[in-house]
Amino acid sequence: MTDTIDTITDVAPHDSPERVSSELLPVRMVNEFVYCPRLFHFMHVDGRWDDNAYTLEGKDAHRRVDRREEMLPDPSPGKGGVVDGDGDDPPTIARSVSLSSPTLGITAKLDLVEAGGGVAVPIDMKRGRVPANAERSWEPERVQLMAQGLLLREHGYACTEGVLYFAASRTRVPVAFTAELEAQTRAYIAQAREAMTSRVLPPPLEDSPKCIGCSLSGICLPDETRAMRARRESAAAVAEGDEELRRLYPPRDAALPFYVQEQGARVGKRGERLIVTKGEEEVGAARLKDVSQVVLMGNVAISAQTVHMLCDAGVPVVHVSLGHWFYGVTSGITLRNAFDRAAQYQAAGDPERALQFARAVVCGKGANQRTLLGRNVRPRPVPVLREMAMLLRKARQATSAEALLGLEGGIAARYFATFGQVLKPRDFDASWDFSSRNRRPPRDPVNALLSFGYALLAKECTVALLAEGLDPWWGLYHQPRHGRPALALDLMEELRPLIVDSAVMTAINTGMVTASSFERTTAACMLTAQGRKAFIRAYEARLEQLVTHPLFGYRCSWRSVVRVQARLLSRWLRGDVPEYIPVTTR
Repeated sequence: MTDTIDTITDVAPHDSPERVSSELLPVRMVNEFVYCPRLFHFMHVDGRWDDNAYTLEGKDAHRRVDRREEMLPDPSPGKGGVVDGDGDDPPTIARSVSLSSPTLGITAKLDLVEAGGGVAVPIDMKRGRVPANAERSWEPERVQLMAQGLLLREHGYACTEGVLYFAASRTRVPVAFTAELEAQTRAYIAQAREAMTSRVLPPPLEDSPKCIGCSLSGICLPDETRAMRARRESAAAVAEGDEELRRLYPPRDAALPFYVQEQGARVGKRGERLIVTKGEEEVGAARLKDVSQVVLMGNVAISAQTVHMLCDAGVPVVHVSLGHWFYGVTSGITLRNAFDRAAQYQAAGDPERALQFARAVVCGKGANQRTLLGRNVRPRPVPVLREMAMLLRKARQATSAEALLGLEGGIAARYFATFGQVLKPRDFDASWDFSSRNRRPPRDPVNALLSFGYALLAKECTVALLAEGLDPWWGLYHQPRHGRPALALDLMEELRPLIVDSAVMTAINTGMVTASSFERTTAACMLTAQGRKAFIRAYEARLEQLVTHPLFGYRCSWRSVVRVQARLLSRWLRGDVPEYIPVTTR
């Protein structure tokens, strides 16, 4: 397979995606449009970006030329050296040259320009090796270089060719500015400008090697999108098809949540590190690059400077009470479009579409609850499983949200009446008795664990939805209510048994939490500080556990599953995939 990743990793934005002005289109965006129109849409219409090792390496290759901006010499013939070797004076070399043209409608910062005698040659830096094709370059690279040549011509220079410099090969590849290449480049500029105004996501590339190494592949989900579109046309499940889906994102995240529950503690910063102090003592620390979110539990303060740093880095601050209540999220302005939210509100206002989603949510949750009991209760509770299957069949045909609520309640009542049988605590006593769900406040240890776990999952889903540009507070099944993240509750329904209930079962059955992990009164039961810490370990271990994705067939963590489900929900709302399919296990 040929290497096709250099193009996009070299033209990645130096800091973050920026929206084009109404007047001028950055030339690097034309490169991105030619490379992949869908990637172009994510970056410059939806405002999405993510770095990976390749994009960071591409930034390093540009650092020298981007160090400072320089001016070109006067384009008049005879001023400065010449670039064809016929003169005695060496050419002037200018780095990081900014040029714009209202006539062409484009702007660019050129890596290097060799100029002299009224002639200029743009040189574009590439991090990788020379491609092993006939042209020794890729079309997006040639188009970008040609656009730079058009800018130089607009500024009075003769410009008949450019150069691509491949850093890994230390090789210069000349590119002739032919009439055909110029016509293609002008056409692509016009198409890219038109694409900036479109809300419709272009289709994903089909089994393209460009997707391998692309930093946006985990956002784009090209194979998953194509598979879900094919699912509608085929009775076979995606995972059972002939095509093996590629997992184009890491199976686990390198960055993880940073929990702070020491009461009276304060979170500050020291350079690129988070520092947790209590009084004069430092009680914890973490590198910014290792943190995906900061979770403040109870009476924990955070400095304004730290909040600013986290917002700038796109790391949300999550606020959770010690009483198992999820308060909200502090985050920076990471997305600057409202297209996903517009589609979300439109779907919420469409009773038939909202009902379609609600049926998927309720059936996914009920199926997973039934599977958990079938796997873990011995002897198998056959009558309960039959009753739950009957209610699920009715839920698939429900004609109203009210009917679904009743069926969901019936499934949940049978599930929780049996859930206690999956618990086999090592320190068994009456405190572990469990026969029904209660909350606000929970009155026994099992309900205390479930409530705390659901609060943690609600914040996980809220963060995932915010990352997709959706409004966590406006649901399609759960009705919007002040202070309730309704869409996050929608998303987490199918995931409750898979993540939280499984973590509760593990925490109790392995002795990670014991009867001494709780504080009890006549009206309530709460986890102690040590109990919370122990359950967070069980919950995070579950999120990090690798699983074979039930729909796509590849291995990834449960945390990745949460993020992918949020993205698929966003794509369903936008019409990019035909249906929302909940995650269910067998």
